[in-house]
Amino acid sequence: MKPNLNDKYYLLKELEKAERQSQRELAKVLGFSLGKLNFVLKALIAKGLVKMENFAQNEQKMQYRYMLTPEGIKEKIQITRDFIQRKEAEYEKILHEIDEARQAMQD
Repeated sequence: MKPNLNDKYYLLKELEKAERQSQRELAKVLGFSLGKLNFVLKALIAKGLVKMENFAQNEQKMQYRYMLTPEGIKEKIQITRDFIQRKEAEYEKILHEIDEARQAMQD
């Protein structure tokens, strides 16, 4: 099972702006379950879009920072383009449905 484009878009967007967050914090911000976040993160790491860095000076050695790789930045740009195109198409469809509903009310 692959993460869907919306999941990837929102996670890549959040990782790019977040300096350091736990998986639990990221899951909460994104509205993902912790399991879903872990699944999507692992998929992005396996594709080379995200890298994970341990804070060596941190007393909690389990705390990591997730950063976009150059490939991740390119992917985020492409996903953003696709996201915008999908949302514009949805917007146009909704406008059309509203026009049809208004027309039906007038008839």
